[in-house]
Amino acid sequence: MIGVFDSGIGGLTVVRSLMEHLPGYDIVYFGDTARTPYGTKSPETVVGYALENIDFLLNKGSAIIVMACNTASSVVAESAVDQFDVPIFEVITPAVELTVKHSKHLRIGVIGTRATVNSGIYEKKIKALSPGAKVYSTACPLLVPLVEEGWVKKPETTMIIKKYLHPLKVRQVDTLILGCTHYPLLKDKIQRKIGKKVDVVDSSTAVAKKVKAFLDTHAEVDKQLVKKGVFRLFVSDVTDQFEKTARMTLKRNVELEHVKT
Repeated sequence: MIGVFDSGIGGLTVVRSLMEHLPGYDIVYFGDTARTPYGTKSPETVVGYALENIDFLLNKGSAIIVMACNTASSVVAESAVDQFDVPIFEVITPAVELTVKHSKHLRIGVIGTRATVNSGIYEKKIKALSPGAKVYSTACPLLVPLVEEGWVKKPETTMIIKKYLHPLKVRQVDTLILGCTHYPLLKDKIQRKIGKKVDVVDSSTAVAKKVKAFLDTHAEVDKQLVKKGVFRLFVSDVTDQFEKTARMTLKRNVELEHVKT
């Protein structure tokens, strides 16, 4: 199985992209809905949660892990790679590589949780690839709770997005990285408010392409993955809203399996 985890519903955008790029592969997902959001937690707390989540997915038969959480990816990626003997993918590096490759003027905006923005991870990785790039980051702490509550289509959400994006519009960014896997569920609203001339980079698509490219060149790992189209969805807290948003995101019926953290 391909194991995927996030703090809540947002990582299902990564699952959706994996299903598109790797159809038929078995996938197991864990949404830590009882402890969401991760973006307001300390790095030490997020590291502890992430390592528990990886253990859980490995026990469910995962042969590779995708950390579909920018907050976890920003603080735990290296330690996770050192601790576990399986391929582990995070969502930041693929988005950065795609951005640097396609950004016309290298005026790059990043939106994410406070933890992700405060880590400076996007700016560090972008400048490692392109030292001359200008990077402007904005924390958007309200967006994850709004998505988790199913407020994707509410006018209040549109107003909040507009306010968050204003500093980046003033900076005239040409590319905007969605630095949280919840944000693709708001991509249409974000695109309208940032402007049609700005290229919006979806980290969920970028990491799915990265996983596919890896499996295309690592047959020994690909052979470990079952391809019966099985999808299991575990959550640490069962809510009607999660199930509703999961069906909307994946465009399929889902069955939530409850696991206590």
